Amino acid sequence: MNSPMKAAVYLYGVASAAAGVMDLIWGGFDADHQPIQAFGDHIPGVHILACITGVWMLAGGAAILWRRSARAGGAMLAVIYFAFTVFWLPRFYTAPHYLGFRIPVEIGVFAGFGSQLIAAAAGALVYACVAAESPAWPRTILIARWIFGICSIDFGLAHLTDLPDNVVYVPKWMPMGAHFWIILTGICFLLAGLAILSGLQDVLAAWLLGLMFLTFNLIALPQFIFADPKNHVAWGGYAYNLAAVGATWIFAESIDAEREHEVG
Repeated sequence: MNSPMKAAVYLYGVASAAAGVMDLIWGGFDADHQPIQAFGDHIPGVHILACITGVWMLAGGAAILWRRSARAGGAMLAVIYFAFTVFWLPRFYTAPHYLGFRIPVEIGVFAGFGSQLIAAAAGALVYACVAAESPAWPRTILIARWIFGICSIDFGLAHLTDLPDNVVYVPKWMPMGAHFWIILTGICFLLAGLAILSGLQDVLAAWLLGLMFLTFNLIALPQFIFADPKNHVAWGGYAYNLAAVGATWIFAESIDAEREHEVG
């Protein structure tokens, strides 16, 4: 791993471990990013499952920081984030049932699904990166390209098709109005996704996509923590978004390394 990849992995691992610590502190799942409640309101042993999840994320996030254990850490985080992806599946049926079958509803559910899928893909990339000469490495990058590209496009559509629900994320002190920033970030998501899928300036697009996620951490998300410091979702969302920054930069460095390997 080169220095930028190490920094991306470090951010991804620390943020994932922090999310696990929060699960342990609250003794439950983050309802927005780990929506196990989609399977029902009375799941047996849900608090025990949340504690196991917290320990798993803490261990995986710590393991990924050291080269000798990075492969195991990447696998652990890929598995747990994929589990969170599965948690979203019932909502493809229940959300339209309660909110009506509308395109923005389906796009929004897929955005939640995709937000966990990109984090899982980053863990898989780290797992494959440690053994970069294996056949799994190029296949993993190809799958990750489709995941990041399609999910980024969906994130953009989620912004552009549901402006009212996204207004809350724009601080009131920002100039030019909330709708302007929602539309602008939506377009940026779309362009990044298209660049990633096409392979045109894909490395730059992935780095800028991660930078946009980081901007959300600096500008959009702290207001929710200040408004309700005891809210698990506010802290969990902040940690997850940092993990998404690291995940996107892991992907950027992976496709850059693969391209250099092909040239070499």
